[in-house]
Amino acid sequence: MARSSTRPTSRDVAHAAGVSQAAVSLVLGDKWRGRVSEATAERVREAARALDYRPNLAARNLRLGRTRTVLLVVPALTTEFFAGVYTGAARVAAQHGFGVVLYPSPEGIGPARDPFASAQAALDGVLASSMAADALTAIRGDRLPLVMLDSDPTASPGAATVNLDIADGIRQVTDHLLGLGHRRILHLAADVPSWTFEARARELTTRLTTTPGTQLSTARAPISIEGARTATEAALTTPGPRPTAIVCDDDKLAAGAYKAARRLGLRIPDDISVTGLDDLALATALDPELTTVHLDAELFGERGMHALLAVLEGREPHGGDIPVQLVVRGSTAPPRAPRD
Repeated sequence: MARSSTRPTSRDVAHAAGVSQAAVSLVLGDKWRGRVSEATAERVREAARALDYRPNLAARNLRLGRTRTVLLVVPALTTEFFAGVYTGAARVAAQHGFGVVLYPSPEGIGPARDPFASAQAALDGVLASSMAADALTAIRGDRLPLVMLDSDPTASPGAATVNLDIADGIRQVTDHLLGLGHRRILHLAADVPSWTFEARARELTTRLTTTPGTQLSTARAPISIEGARTATEAALTTPGPRPTAIVCDDDKLAAGAYKAARRLGLRIPDDISVTGLDDLALATALDPELTTVHLDAELFGERGMHALLAVLEGREPHGGDIPVQLVVRGSTAPPRAPRD
């Protein structure tokens, strides 16, 4: 049989790289550090790529007693943010010979059902984004390693956490609006009982209460454009001085605030400023483009997967929140002087 029609083996890779089969196994199993040099490891990887070599994961997993599969649980797939988290996590997983199964929980942030006959037999670990650890009991039991993303680090016993610096994002938004001269601010809050949204509300309240002369009101809305529109219209037509700026918990809520403002004959940002949080593609589709906080979803997923791999190897994951960045666009401006 011609060589081109046969599946390359680890022996072929070893021959092409000029190393032993043991070295090939160490490098492709990501266990080479401290055993072979970086140059040798790269030579093995190049040979494997050139030969299009794929290790027999099924046989290796039987030897190791592991599935090399992790589950990424998210509340929903209604925004591209979670797609970015998956992309980043899957990229790192693939580099280490792992696969990622994406599972949008049918219950949202509530208790998630086990998507397998037995997750503990089918998986090596779980990544969960924007959920509480106790919502995952049916999936992980008390055995599967767990890394929580965008979750309360004090309420996840036995789980590592990786978070975006959401509090700093809210501080950047608030300082931007205060710097423009806004003092009456409406918080369009996501009506979701989740740590990440509670953290946003807490930081906004803290920042404004330390600034004299500010007024903060809150309107809650489901994370939908129409729900946000309805809540914003009600808030902006309440008797009393109208807010001059709206801080939205995410970009989809901001889109609803845009619709409400236009229905009420208000111009953005001339009559009212609006900010979001996420920096989705939607942010630049709005007119004017939305001032919002950029969250690097792919980096978030990468850091989460690195943390889970560390847990699986018995190492301490790297700590520290992931920085976020305010992106100032056309939806914010100084407030207009009140008209007679």
